[in-house]
Amino acid sequence: MKVIDVYEQYFAAHAEVNGVERRGVKVTLTATSEEGNITYEAAATFFPYRDPEDFVISYDAVVSKVLHHAKGRRSKKREEAYLKIFQAIIDELASSIGAEVYWDKPLREARRG
Repeated sequence: MKVIDVYEQYFAAHAEVNGVERRGVKVTLTATSEEGNITYEAAATFFPYRDPEDFVISYDAVVSKVLHHAKGRRSKKREEAYLKIFQAIIDELASSIGAEVYWDKPLREARRG
C-alpha cells in the first residue's frame, strides 16, 4: 500500500468536540494506492492549538470523506479537480460537527506530495 498526502495544510479553526475547544485544523487530500486500486480521501483533523508551537494532533475530532475509489492509479488531472472543490468539501464535513475552518488564516504553508 502506498499512501501520499497530495495536499496538506494547517489553518486556524473553531470547533468544540468532547468538551475541548479546538482552534486549529489539519486538512488533507490523501491518495492511497493498493493492489491496482486508487482511493482519494478528504479529511480534517481539529486540534486544540493553544499557542503557535502547539501542533499536537488529537484524533477524536476527525471528519473525512472518500471522494473516489476505483481501479486505476494516481491522476494529476483528477487531483487538481478535487483540489478545486476541496474547501467546499471540507466546509461540508466541518459543519457536520459544528466546526469552521478559517481558510484566510493559514498556520503553516501548504505541502503538496
